[in-house]
Amino acid sequence: MRAALFLAVGVLGAGLLQTPVPPAPQLGIAAGPIRAQLHAPDPVAGYYRGTRFDWSGSIASLTWNGHEYFGQWFEKYDPTLHDAITGPVEEFSNVGYDDAKTGESFVRIGVGAVRKPDEPAYRQFATYEITDPGTWAIRKGAAEVEFTHTLAATRGYGYVYRKTVRLAGDTLVLEHHLKNTGSRPIATSVYEHNFYMLDRQRTGPDYVVRFPFGATAARPLNGLAQVQGREVTFLKPFEPKQTIFTELSGYGPSAADYDIRVENRRTGAGVRQTSDRPISKLVLWSAATTVCPEAFIDLRAAPGEETSWRITYAFYAAEKH
Repeated sequence: MRAALFLAVGVLGAGLLQTPVPPAPQLGIAAGPIRAQLHAPDPVAGYYRGTRFDWSGSIASLTWNGHEYFGQWFEKYDPTLHDAITGPVEEFSNVGYDDAKTGESFVRIGVGAVRKPDEPAYRQFATYEITDPGTWAIRKGAAEVEFTHTLAATRGYGYVYRKTVRLAGDTLVLEHHLKNTGSRPIATSVYEHNFYMLDRQRTGPDYVVRFPFGATAARPLNGLAQVQGREVTFLKPFEPKQTIFTELSGYGPSAADYDIRVENRRTGAGVRQTSDRPISKLVLWSAATTVCPEAFIDLRAAPGEETSWRITYAFYAAEKH
């Protein structure tokens, strides 16, 4: 009996002596009617430590005039899981993967250098070993946060990536600057995986996605949605495991076609997403908890050159139906 009691007290004591896991660091900013909480990149305690998405600028919560636009859309959380992250978040295509040998490193912008295992092709949803996380610097103001990620040259690929998240009026602005500090050219693409969660409403007939051009879907949408002219509408509420995925065509070479509106006509939450760059590819993916138009941009920077781009989100009251 005494032995059992001693063991129980010992186990309890060991539990009390364990170092608690600290909460993931966040950064709060506000301007006028907008309030936002951002996840801070951190290789040890960061909310997201996967290798698919850029670690900077992910928004845990953003409210405008009482409407919520982003949040945790997924059920399972693990900091290294490829999509356990909240929007808007960016994914860059690989730099240096094709010419890297097994065991060598390639570059994921906004993540760092990661090791290439023995595999036939890149696995978008895998989590790779990080060989160099680079260094992060953060400068915060009342209404903006500037993230700077510096990666020393990895097999000739290096960069300084600066991303500023700024609130102004009724808008969220993402400003990006990428300087090639290596000896080899950088050619990549990037898209916003917005993970919109307008007032946390289930994906269904209350949602609509609008474009300034007539869009065409490359594949069927499983009877859950339809593309007609300039609109994507949803035909019925999604069940928990249901998703749609298709590439969309119809946009032109002008940045004017990068103009995407997402509205929830039940709650009146609306957002207009624009850019100063043209669309190079357009995808629509949606699950029961999130609606995700994904507009890609192509980027090029020779050694010593810098490229920049801007994404703007304007929040507005949509007409209720």
